Amino acid sequence: MSISDVRAAFRKLHESGCFVIPNPWDVGTARYLGHCGFKALATTSAGAAFSMGLPDGAVTRDMMLAHIRTIAEATELPVNADFEAGYAHDPETVAESVRLCIATGVAGLSIEDATGDKAKPLYDLDTAVARMQAARRAIDQSGADVMLVGRAECFLVGRPDLEETLARLNAYASAGADCLYAPGIRAAEQIAAVVAAVAPKPVNLLMSGATGLTVDDLAGLGVRRISVGGALARVAWGPFMRAAKQIATEGRFDALADAVPQAEINGFFREDLKGREGRCATL
Repeated sequence: MSISDVRAAFRKLHESGCFVIPNPWDVGTARYLGHCGFKALATTSAGAAFSMGLPDGAVTRDMMLAHIRTIAEATELPVNADFEAGYAHDPETVAESVRLCIATGVAGLSIEDATGDKAKPLYDLDTAVARMQAARRAIDQSGADVMLVGRAECFLVGRPDLEETLARLNAYASAGADCLYAPGIRAAEQIAAVVAAVAPKPVNLLMSGATGLTVDDLAGLGVRRISVGGALARVAWGPFMRAAKQIATEGRFDALADAVPQAEINGFFREDLKGREGRCATL
């Protein structure tokens, strides 16, 4: 498929139903998630940072653009970029960042309203809207059918105010966001309120931990897509850290019993390589 076909398929996914858009953090995890049958993928700023030996938020724009391109080139699935706050404060530079992100081959990208400043964790609404409008213009001027996701970070930065969240999401929708996202909301009534407030535009929900809610539950609440952020990366880091600590502190290797068999994972990548070589041969 051409990149325009991939982007069109991604947009169509948002028209009805509910789909999970999991977050790989390297080529191997991207290809395995494709093998699992997911219809689209999203990058994770946290997972990318951990893989580079950095804390979330410490990855530069150039580093993140290279990472996003690597993920986009690793799969035939549409990829949505977790593009943080656009790696800029002013709207003009946000637009420049968006143009660079589009060039990586993504089908979607998100822009959040968190400032990174604990004293003032969110951009004021007028500034946040101007930044979203700049991102929208950059996409439209590029001629690429890239979906713009508007994120209200209230619940993640210590301002769990649902009314403010809804006001921000509606403002971002009016500013040109195609999909709305309020990471941190967890209660069913909050989710339903967000879905109703921005309808008919689709809503992305972050599931970063066990809440008891299933895909079917979220679909019933009207959620269109579900991402997991850095959760899969943290799932992978959990047993790795426990095994490493056990070896270092106890001199024991019991935790290695949980390792995936070499033959299983090697077999997957061998078959994946054959499949990719076969597709290339037919082009």
